[in-house]
Amino acid sequence: MPKILPVSYKRLVCVFEKAGFILLRTKGDHLVYFKKGILRPVVIPMYDNIPIFIIKNLLRTTGLSREKYFELLNQC
Repeated sequence: MPKILPVSYKRLVCVFEKAGFILLRTKGDHLVYFKKGILRPVVIPMYDNIPIFIIKNLLRTTGLSREKYFELLNQC
């Protein structure tokens, strides 16, 4: 299993949109995504490199597995 590395917000947005998330709103430099069945919204900051801890927190919040994350990341 490859390591989770920092990625740009554009690639992370692509991953979550492919996973079925819909852009709910933009607030400042943060994008807020929603998906039915997920209790909390997913907030993606518009950084050039999203830190690893934020990616891991988003995966934990959404219940997205590492395998699915890398599968979707390779499609973006």
